[in-house]
Amino acid sequence: MEQAQTGYESQLLPADQVSSEAARLPITEIASFLRQHLGGTTTAYISGVNDPKMVTRWIAGRSTPRPQPQSRLRESYQAARLLVSMYGDETARAWFNGSNPTLDDQAPAYVLRKARNWEELRLIVPAARAFVGGKAH
Repeated sequence: MEQAQTGYESQLLPADQVSSEAARLPITEIASFLRQHLGGTTTAYISGVNDPKMVTRWIAGRSTPRPQPQSRLRESYQAARLLVSMYGDETARAWFNGSNPTLDDQAPAYVLRKARNWEELRLIVPAARAFVGGKAH
């Protein structure tokens, strides 16, 4: 019902398509998608940098994120792509910034920012899938 009121049409994307995109798209496109749908401040926060202008530099190709921020951005992209395609930008932003029971009541953005290795990142996409009802397989 909410989708009809906002005029947003949901489209469930296959998880393997989203995973493939996250692996093959240039980091400039990943950062651009995240900034467009989550905002520059949230994208910077998720990646682990303090200045949203750094995201702008990545998108413009004037700088390249280090490996750890790139991993965070690629995992964020998968979750954001699933959420945006189903519910739109507003719900995606709320999901990233809200408490999440699947992540021990931590916000996904916080988990991403604090992640130091793959083991800490790997829970984000399943949490997004659970939010969209486990339908994105």
